[in-house]
Amino acid sequence: MISMEKASRRYGQFEAVRDISFTARAGEVVGLLGQNGAGKTTIMNMLVGVLTPTQGRVLVDGQDMALHPLQARRALGYLPEIPPLYPEMTTQEFLVFCCQIKQVHRGDIARHVEELMTLADVHQVRHQLIGRLSRGYRQRVGLAQALCGDPAVLLLDEPTAGFDPMQAVIFRKLIRKLASGRVIIFSSHLLSEVQSVCDRALIIHQGELKLDHSLRQDTQDGHFRVRLRGSSPRVLAQIRQLDSVRRVRQVEGPHTQDLNLLVEASTDGSFQTQLFTLLSGLNAPLMELSPLSDSLEALFLRVTAQETQSA
Repeated sequence: MISMEKASRRYGQFEAVRDISFTARAGEVVGLLGQNGAGKTTIMNMLVGVLTPTQGRVLVDGQDMALHPLQARRALGYLPEIPPLYPEMTTQEFLVFCCQIKQVHRGDIARHVEELMTLADVHQVRHQLIGRLSRGYRQRVGLAQALCGDPAVLLLDEPTAGFDPMQAVIFRKLIRKLASGRVIIFSSHLLSEVQSVCDRALIIHQGELKLDHSLRQDTQDGHFRVRLRGSSPRVLAQIRQLDSVRRVRQVEGPHTQDLNLLVEASTDGSFQTQLFTLLSGLNAPLMELSPLSDSLEALFLRVTAQETQSA
């Protein structure tokens, strides 16, 4: 587990990050999402212990990063945007070196390096100099070093920056594979990347956490799209009178002969039953009843637009 508790970071009079609080637990991939300059890298640096919060604290596996930095860092694996690699070493030499500095038991190093190369899929370049590897393979080697010692928490700062589309897809699949049993915090400014990889999205804007949103439960409770075949305004009036309906808006749709509605209803499930009962008595064919989803893009634009308008 890793958490931030009311963490802020100032540089003189400038407050780069303000009052951030969240908790991430084992099995979660959490996306830290924001525009360039929003404060994502500052938050990452505080999580990994490179920066100390001006206020608040960071806890890693129950250890306060400021009070017990060594104990906290033993539970961390970190892949910065530019991987900390030695180009004159081969992949295998570098991973052996990383195991040594992370104090993996000497008798376990050879086995652990094999595991790391399997996880990161770098066996085929084990004897190649890192300086001669492609960007994709260098990122994989960087990920392998972050996994040295089997850390409970994995921090990835813009790990697919500079990838071509195929490399990015492969790397995202690898991150999902690694999620079992550990916390992964994944910093990105790409909405599609966070949507495809993460379980939660933390939207950071102007140094503040504006939204903590589950990406596995992204339906808008009580919001539905309804399409009725050839219905009259009389049907619309009766739908508005249902006890479970809060608001109804008629919209245009691809089927101009149908009545297309957006309905905001109660969240107790009674709307569907009341609607079916009403329509069966009116002989009004129901062609579509689907819950509305709020896309991550819509959420992000809504949050940032609200902040811009209020500024």
